[in-house]
Amino acid sequence: MAIETILLAVGPGDAERTDKLASAVADVAGPTGATVVLAHVFTEDEFDEVVGRLDYDPSGTPNPDEVAARHATIRSLANSLDEEEVRYAIRGAIGQHGETIVDLAEDVTADSVFVGGRKRSPTGKAVFGSTAQEVMLSAPCPVTFVRSD
Repeated sequence: MAIETILLAVGPGDAERTDKLASAVADVAGPTGATVVLAHVFTEDEFDEVVGRLDYDPSGTPNPDEVAARHATIRSLANSLDEEEVRYAIRGAIGQHGETIVDLAEDVTADSVFVGGRKRSPTGKAVFGSTAQEVMLSAPCPVTFVRSD
C-alpha cells in the first residue's frame, strides 16, 4: 500500500508535543513523498475562543482553515515540516474531536492518521473518554499514536 496522504490531527493538548509529532510524521512522509495534512480540530467553544484571541475582523466570517493556519501549534508543526522538506496542507474543522478527525481522514482520503496523546490509566479512559481511542477504533485507515513522555 502506497502512502500518499497522512493526516496529522492536533487539538488543544498537543502544543507540548509538536516536536515528537513532527518527527514521527516526517519519518514516514519523507521517504514516501506523502503530503501531510495538518489538521486542527476545534469544538465550537474552542473555535470561538481562538477567534477572539486572533483579533479577527468582526465583519468577516472566520474560516476554520485560516484559523487553524494562524494557530501556534500548526505554525510550529509547519516550521518543522518545512525544515524536513515535507509537503503539507492545512485544514481546520469544528466538531467533536474524535468524530471530526475520522471525518477529516475520510475527506482527505488519508492513508494514515497520526494523533498525539498521553498515557492514561484504564480508569481514566473510562471516566473521561479518549479522543485517540475513538480515532483508532473508527478511522478508515491505520492510526499511529504518538505518546508524550
